[in-house]
Amino acid sequence: MFTLNCKGKLLTIDQPKVMGILNLTPDSFYSGSRFTNTDLVLKETEIMLSEGAFIIDIGGQSTRPGSERISPDEELKRVIPAIASITTRFPEAIISIDTYQAKVAKEAVNTGASIINDISSGDMDEDMIKTVAALPVPYICMHMKGTPATMQQNPVYDDVATAVLDYFIYKIARCKEAGIHDIIIDPGFGFGKTIQHNFQLLKKMETLKQLNKPILAGLSRKSTIYKTLGITVEEALNGTTALNMIALLNGASILRVHDVKEAVETIRLFQAYQSA
Repeated sequence: MFTLNCKGKLLTIDQPKVMGILNLTPDSFYSGSRFTNTDLVLKETEIMLSEGAFIIDIGGQSTRPGSERISPDEELKRVIPAIASITTRFPEAIISIDTYQAKVAKEAVNTGASIINDISSGDMDEDMIKTVAALPVPYICMHMKGTPATMQQNPVYDDVATAVLDYFIYKIARCKEAGIHDIIIDPGFGFGKTIQHNFQLLKKMETLKQLNKPILAGLSRKSTIYKTLGITVEEALNGTTALNMIALLNGASILRVHDVKEAVETIRLFQAYQSA
């Protein structure tokens, strides 16, 4: 069981939870997750919450392979109206801001977000870790080799699971030194890793449990699924469910997904299996 202090609200993770994805970008790799106006954002948020989403993850910066970085100001134009609208309409909703830019993280939290989800774990903005520590809110640290623009250019590891474990040992220590108390770790499936790396990491993900932190698994509709199966991203829901179940069996506490209902059902079946 894990507890997270989200701006004074204590959240308990005593069973696996679902994080629903809301992308406010025009070029997210999955078109079904793109929401470009407030009405669509509110409608999708309502659906995800009703289906059992624990966290709504809002992102205004594309992090797909080869994507280009946009400025903090442009990112803020995308995410702040959405966060403000969700906070007003659904005041009990837990919002995470998916950003690697400290300025965006700070303004998002001031507007209503209560978790920071950083794909670079502070490596792409030197101000991020001290910004998170000053807020303070839970911090999702993800492992990524390189940057979104370069990460898939022939990534190489001696042992990907060991590399990810060593990275988090270092990163958790740095976060604690800065004063960040609530840390969630994300192995970073698809971020600077080949398809084989992703499967190796998923197979050995249980080794990360020794860090005693909630583990977030972000496998939803990724190329590891649709390229392995020879299908499109739009057809990758069934494969997502299959890998999400493996992730749960190997220690995932949070599933970050485009399809909340199916992920919630996966968790219910996992729990029934565990208690049998």
